[in-house]
Amino acid sequence: MNELTEKLIMDRLIKQALEEDIGNEDVTTNSVMPEYKRGRVKLICKHDGVICGLNVFERVFKLLDEHTIIEIFVKDGDEVKKGQRIAMVSGDIRVLLSGERVALNFLQRMSGIATYTRSVANLLKGCKTKLLDTRKTTPNMRVFEKYAVRCGGGNNHRYNLSDGVLLKDNHIGAAGGVKKAVEMARAYAPFVRKIEVEVENLEMCKEALEAGADIIMLDNMSVEDMKKAVEMIGGRALTECSGNVTLENVERVKKTGVDFVSSGALTHSAPILDLSLKELRPEEEV
Repeated sequence: MNELTEKLIMDRLIKQALEEDIGNEDVTTNSVMPEYKRGRVKLICKHDGVICGLNVFERVFKLLDEHTIIEIFVKDGDEVKKGQRIAMVSGDIRVLLSGERVALNFLQRMSGIATYTRSVANLLKGCKTKLLDTRKTTPNMRVFEKYAVRCGGGNNHRYNLSDGVLLKDNHIGAAGGVKKAVEMARAYAPFVRKIEVEVENLEMCKEALEAGADIIMLDNMSVEDMKKAVEMIGGRALTECSGNVTLENVERVKKTGVDFVSSGALTHSAPILDLSLKELRPEEEV
């Protein structure tokens, strides 16, 4: 996905999030701040981690009022520390209050994914295996979550179902076998699309290789079987390891020699990075 398309999608989803949260009005803010008044508030990090989503955080406030000023003191992908001041937001106090939760929800979620991804990627340092995400993302948050994976040092697998052919167990069952599934995919998909086949054992791996798969995904296989599969494939196809790969067990992949390891945990199991907007003050009191 190119940068322009990504920005357009992000804008649409940020607007939807604001509509969801504000509804007809922010009745609390309108009660205590019935008229325009300028103020500022600090963005503070409450735990060590990797910051990600600052452009989205900023866009939330800009969509509410383009005159909002956001001073950012770090950049996406930077490691941040507990107590560190990340940014200062200045503008209409009503905007600062009404946009706070949506801005933080995006930033905390994306930073949490980047932090978790960085921890997993660090464990793969020194080997050829590249870390990939999956499509196990929060509905309507994929564009944000896959960006966060990249900020954390991971790589993106397919963005969506039109990006490539991945023949999983149910596709293979529907087609009537590995060979038939690959043949049908070759006949239907554009020739520029790679064909990946998910296999669960060495026999299926041999079938996928003989059928001409471009990528063979070794799903939930033991380390020893993955080693044997990589040896069997011998560079004739790319290899990917998948299946319950987490921070706790990813190092075992180093022993297998696979080209890629994909982990759904990067997006579905990463805890948020705790961040907070604090010390909101009218500008005349600052």
